[in-house]
Amino acid sequence: QVQLVESGGGSVQAGGSLRLSCAPSGYTIGWNCMAWFRQAPGKEREGVAMICNGGHWTDYVASVKGRFTISLENDKNTLYLQMNSLKPEDTAMYYCAADKSPGSWLAPQAFNYWGQGTQVTVSS
Repeated sequence: QVQLVESGGGSVQAGGSLRLSCAPSGYTIGWNCMAWFRQAPGKEREGVAMICNGGHWTDYVASVKGRFTISLENDKNTLYLQMNSLKPEDTAMYYCAADKSPGSWLAPQAFNYWGQGTQVTVSS
């Protein structure tokens, strides 16, 4: 049974930083794609960052480019999202996703496994 467990969320002031972690069990991080999504109250879940091919290919949604960095640590089987220069509009529940099917990585339905989420709150 695959489980994805996120951690690292919290409350910070605008301009601060957080690092999210996702530690899968029953699933080995490798060449398939993983991603971070987020969902704010009343809004649809949106793709934030994606990493494939063992970390050789990454992509970001425009609103986080230059501020967020997605990475893998294969020996710890862990996915990360480093978030810098946080803004109030980054406030959301953040989810780790794994095992991508064909299709755009921005679509939540492209991923087969999901974590329970970790809350990020950015105050102005």
